[in-house]
Amino acid sequence: MIRGSTRPIVSRSRSVPITLISLVLASCSFAPDHVTPAPPVAPRFPGANPDGATIATIGWQEFFRDPELQRLIGLTLTNNRDIRVAAARVLEARGAWQIQGASLYPQIDGNVSASRGRTLFNLPGNSATPIDVRSIGVQASAAWEIDFWGRLRNLRDAARWQYLASEEARRGVATQLIAQVANGYLLEREYEERAALARGTIATREESLRIVRRRYEVGSGTKLDMTQAQALLGQARAALQALQQDQEVNRNALTLLVGQPITLSPAERRFAQITTYLQLPPGLPSDLLINRPDILAAERQLRAANANIGAARAAFFPNIALTAGAGIASTDLGDLFSGPTTVWSFTPSLTLPIFNAGRLAANLDVAEARKVLAVAEYERAIQIAFRDVSDALARRRQLSLQIETTRGVLDALTERARLATLRFDNGRSTYLEVLDAQRDLFETQQLLVQLRRAEVASGVALYAAVGGGFAPQPVFDSTAPSNGRTPGP
Repeated sequence: MIRGSTRPIVSRSRSVPITLISLVLASCSFAPDHVTPAPPVAPRFPGANPDGATIATIGWQEFFRDPELQRLIGLTLTNNRDIRVAAARVLEARGAWQIQGASLYPQIDGNVSASRGRTLFNLPGNSATPIDVRSIGVQASAAWEIDFWGRLRNLRDAARWQYLASEEARRGVATQLIAQVANGYLLEREYEERAALARGTIATREESLRIVRRRYEVGSGTKLDMTQAQALLGQARAALQALQQDQEVNRNALTLLVGQPITLSPAERRFAQITTYLQLPPGLPSDLLINRPDILAAERQLRAANANIGAARAAFFPNIALTAGAGIASTDLGDLFSGPTTVWSFTPSLTLPIFNAGRLAANLDVAEARKVLAVAEYERAIQIAFRDVSDALARRRQLSLQIETTRGVLDALTERARLATLRFDNGRSTYLEVLDAQRDLFETQQLLVQLRRAEVASGVALYAAVGGGFAPQPVFDSTAPSNGRTPGP
């Protein structure tokens, strides 16, 4: 009685530390702790202003106020093939994450088999006797690799971070597409405004040519004046034709971005009435770069590299696997579920790497080298982003100054063209003076429109450089996804 009563107590007391040891081993991980490298850039952009901290989180629907542009961006995010490719890669990475996550759980399979055949059975002194052989079986089997050292968990985590990096890559593609569509739309409006100026100039020069020709016909003008007026008119027409060609090319580029034929309504406002789509501060703190998709993708690639190091380290330790099977078998279908037909097996195994010609060590070296590469790419992504924002800020400042200067030049050239025409009408100068004045005036008018478009485009470039357009995606937990769906851009 005493011996029988103490056995359960001893067994129970031993099971407690065994369970604890199993739990501790199951929680092992040899992946290095993630440490985000310090940004290799200045703490702030030149002329930084902390008030810019919310710019990167402004949605594109709020930033781009033009309804026509909003329509084009919406169509692009739906139809563009580049973003469809990026979305497919997200689904691919999500599936790989789910595959790796499934390795942590037991794999259970069912099998139904039946066979029938004939063989020869020989007895000493007798001829061979044919015997029919039949078998029917139903069996379930299970296999499970116990992840003591965290190899499978690290592989799952690496796949998870790869998936999240692909999601950021998709967001980066969408952000770049938005910027490209916005710039294409701004070019379209620039060509419209410059073409309108060219048409007005052509009409004015046609009238000037009519007057100069009439003066030549009545003998009060020279043929040189008439040919100069013809050349001036031809230059304006050639400029209009070049603008129309560029506009068609730009329209084709917009069609490719949008992914379907497009129609654009005439612009409601000229660039002179537009300062920017949104008032942006003159400087931005460099920590806004945490919303840049390429930086977030590089940071998640770095986390995946850490997880791969943990998996490579765990490969040096024993692999423990459990395999079991149970079922029923019989030589006759009618006896399958009756009688002593049960069969089973249980096969634990432990595999210890002894000699593999340095393969495991080389695999670890590769994983560590890839982490060094991931760190360098992360830092490089930050440096590129810092340069993009700094360039956009510099262009924005300088374009504002250039516009003011060009506006003053345009006022002076307008007055010069008026005075040159007045002097020619009074016979105090040749038509060459009018020709030069009108040519310079036309070129400056065209330049001012280009500068105004470039100023608005610099705001778009700055908005995209800080990662605007979409909020950063949430970081999901480490459980494998239950389906292949992924949120849209």
